Amino acid sequence: MSDPESTTASHQHYRRSLGTISLTAVGLGSIIGSGWLFGAERAARLAGPASIVAWVIGAAVALTIALTYSELGSMFPKAGGMVRYGQYSHGSLAGYLAAWANWIAIVSVIPGEATASVQYMSSWDFDWAKGLYDGRELSVSGVALASVLLLVYFALNWFAITLFAKTNTAITVFKIIVPTVTAGALLLAHFDTKHFTDHGGFAPNGWSAVFTAVAVSGIVWAFNGFQSPLNLAGEARDPGKSLPKAVIGSILIALVIYVALQIAFLGAVPTADLANGWSGLGYTSPLADLAVAWGLNWLALLLYADAFVSPSGTGMIYAATTSRMIHGVQENGHLPSVFGRVDPRTGIPRPALVLNLVVAFGFLAVFRGWGSLAEIVSVATVISYITGPVAVMALRRLAPELPRPVRLRAMPVIAPVAMIFGSLVLYWARWPLTGKVILLMAAGLPIWAWYELRKPFAELKPHLKAGAWMIAYLFVMAGVSWAGSADFGGHGYLPEGWDLLFVAAIALVFYAWGVRSAWANPSLAAVKRELTETDGAADQAPRAPETGTASRV
Repeated sequence: MSDPESTTASHQHYRRSLGTISLTAVGLGSIIGSGWLFGAERAARLAGPASIVAWVIGAAVALTIALTYSELGSMFPKAGGMVRYGQYSHGSLAGYLAAWANWIAIVSVIPGEATASVQYMSSWDFDWAKGLYDGRELSVSGVALASVLLLVYFALNWFAITLFAKTNTAITVFKIIVPTVTAGALLLAHFDTKHFTDHGGFAPNGWSAVFTAVAVSGIVWAFNGFQSPLNLAGEARDPGKSLPKAVIGSILIALVIYVALQIAFLGAVPTADLANGWSGLGYTSPLADLAVAWGLNWLALLLYADAFVSPSGTGMIYAATTSRMIHGVQENGHLPSVFGRVDPRTGIPRPALVLNLVVAFGFLAVFRGWGSLAEIVSVATVISYITGPVAVMALRRLAPELPRPVRLRAMPVIAPVAMIFGSLVLYWARWPLTGKVILLMAAGLPIWAWYELRKPFAELKPHLKAGAWMIAYLFVMAGVSWAGSADFGGHGYLPEGWDLLFVAAIALVFYAWGVRSAWANPSLAAVKRELTETDGAADQAPRAPETGTASRV
C-alpha cells in the first residue's frame, strides 16, 4: 500500500524542468513514431483513398478528448496524470480500471516501436536482415534484436530527465523533417490522380471501412501520443500554460504531416500493385518500398535510418511516461510502495522503469508483429479515453473551488461529444477484437481485488457504487459490438446506420451516469490537501511579476 507522506516526498523529487517546447516535442515525438511508417499503407488497405478522411476523423477524436484531459492535467500537475483522474473523481474501482486500460495501452507501444524498427530492417538487402521478419511476425533473431532496442530505450531513461529532454527534442526535429521530406519526394517522383477514382472509387470498401481504419490501422495508435505531456506534468515548469499548448499543438502539427504522407502514398503506389485493389497491398516496409520502386534510393536509405530514429524516439518517450504512470498507480494504492520511489539525485522512478521493461518483454514475446500490437493498443487506448470526459465534468461539480489554469467554457458540450467519439471508435474496432481487449481489461481486476477487498465493506461500498457505471459500460459495449452491424464484425442484429446512433445514445447514457456517480472520495480529499500545501509554500516564496492569466476558450 502507499504511504501518503512517502509518496508526497517522492513526488517532490521530480524536477520541474520541462517547458512548452520540450513538452510539445514529447507529444509530437510520441505521435510520430512507427505510425507514420506503416499507418498510410494499413489505412489505404482498409479504406482506399478515403483513408485521408480517416486521419482527419482520428485527429478530431483525439483533439476532442485531449481538451478534456488538458483541463485535468492543469488542475493536477502530477507525474502519471492520466492514471489519476478517474481515482480523484470516482474512487478506487473506476480509477483502477481507467489506469489499467491506460497503462496497457501505453506500455504495449514500447515493444511495438521496437518491432517496427526491426520490421523495416528486414527489407535490407542482406540475408541476415531478411531473416528478421517472415511477413507476419518477427523471427527469433528479430525478437532478440527488438529486445536490445528495448534495453536502449530504458537505459536512456535511467539517468536523468534533462538528458531525456535534450535527446528527445533533437530526435523530434529529425522525426518531423524526415516525414516531410518523404511526402514531398514521393509527390514529386510519381503522383497518379487516377488512384483516387479507379480501383473501386474513393471509398472502395464503404464508409464503415473508413471508420474501422480509424480504430485499428494505427491512427488511434499514432494520435494517442497526445497524453505523454500529461504524464510528465509533474516535471512541467508552468503546466497551466504549457500543457494545453503542447497537447493541442502536437496533434495539429502531426495531422498535417500524416495527411500529406497519406496523399503522397496513395498517388505513389505503382498501378500494377493495385491489380487486386487496395486491400491487396502487402508491403513489408511501405514507404521505403515505394522509394525503391521510383528510384529514390537516397530516400530509402533515409527511411531505413529513420525506422530506427522515429520508433526509438517514441519508445524512449513511452518508457519515460509509463514509469510515471506506474508511480501514479502506486500512489492510488494498487502497487507496492517500492514502485513509488523516485531517485532523489536524478529524479527518475527507477523501480517503475524496471517493471515496465519486464512487461514490455512479455508483450514482445506474445505479439511479434506491428499490426497485432497496433490493434491491441488502439482498443485499449479508446477504453482509457472514456474516463476524461466523465471525470472533468464530475470534478467541476465535486471540486469547483480547485484552481483550473485551463478552463474551457465549452466543456459541457465537449465532454459528452468526446464520450460519443470514444464509444464510436471502440465500436468501429470490430468484433471480436473489442471483446478480446475488454476481456484483457477484466484481467487486471485481481490486482485491484488484492488491495481493496481486504477493506471493510462499508468502506468499500461507495467505491463499488461509483465504479459500477464503468463495469456496466464495458459489458454493454461488448454486447453491442457482438450484436452490431456486420460491417463492424457483429451478428447483424443492429442495422447499418442505426447502430451508430445506438452507440451514441449509449455513450450519453453512461456519460450521465458516470458524472452523477462521482463522489468526494479520500483520494480527492488527499490531492486537495496536497495542492493547498503546495499553494501555501508557493505563497511564501518570492514571486515574479505576473505576465499572464489562465487560459480560457
